[in-house]
Amino acid sequence: MAQTHVRRSRRPAGALAALFLAAALALTGCGANDDSSGDTTASDSKAGAAARQEGAVDTESGGGSAKDQSADTAPKLGPSHVIRTASLTVRVKDVPKALDEARTVTENAGGFVGDESTTRDGKGRERTRVVLRVPTEKYEEVLTALAGTGKLIERKAKAEDVTEQVVDVESRITTQRASVARIRELMDRATKISDVVTLEGELSTRQADLESLLARQKSLKDRTSLATVKLSLSETAVKKADKDDEPGFVDALAGGWNAFVAVFRWLGMALAAILPFAAATALVLLLWFRFFGRSRRPAPAAAPAAEPEGGDES
Repeated sequence: MAQTHVRRSRRPAGALAALFLAAALALTGCGANDDSSGDTTASDSKAGAAARQEGAVDTESGGGSAKDQSADTAPKLGPSHVIRTASLTVRVKDVPKALDEARTVTENAGGFVGDESTTRDGKGRERTRVVLRVPTEKYEEVLTALAGTGKLIERKAKAEDVTEQVVDVESRITTQRASVARIRELMDRATKISDVVTLEGELSTRQADLESLLARQKSLKDRTSLATVKLSLSETAVKKADKDDEPGFVDALAGGWNAFVAVFRWLGMALAAILPFAAATALVLLLWFRFFGRSRRPAPAAAPAAEPEGGDES
């Protein structure tokens, strides 16, 4: 009986311990759930911040792309305007033939021949200078063809960008035309003669400025659309045959003869130079003696009186 009572008293204690254990586990689970929920909330807030940051980045990138698109859609500058000039010096064997080739190359490229001058040096060698105008798109091709006509001695090329000048002149022309149009409108509305006279003077000045701008625009267009090539063609010097270092008898004889001829040639030239002065001097002396020589001659003596024939009668 006693044993039975002890067993019954132990059961409630074990049940009580199990109950406390379950409660502790439950509390632990709740704390874990709270921590996990806190962690989840923190992670959710971080994710939201990251999302907002990504959205901001996307917005900035979208703005950048928009800026890039606006930059791409911005009006682009027109083509550049460049003045090209070149000078070539080419040595050829036949100047007229090389000049014909240069003309053919220029005309085939759509250009034309400008100024041309031909000279000869003391040795009879011909030299021609010519100015060629060719389209800028054929500029390099023409230079290569011209350099191939003979032996290239010198080549100089220059490029000057005048895009800003062209744009400035075009803008000023537009402004000046509008200004002229306004002056014309004011002249149509003017009622006083003094106002009309003043407006006419102002119109004249502005029209002169407009014409000057138009002339400058035309010059720039001509210089940028056509390149200028200054070509110089000269004949190749004829090489003389090499002579022996030691002169022979024939060379000495030829040299002496050349010296002899040269001496007489110089003497003849000297006599020819002196002859006019000698002739003039002789003529002056002749006239001197003819006119003044007679006056200085002594008068002839008087003849003695003839004695009477038969002598004295004494």
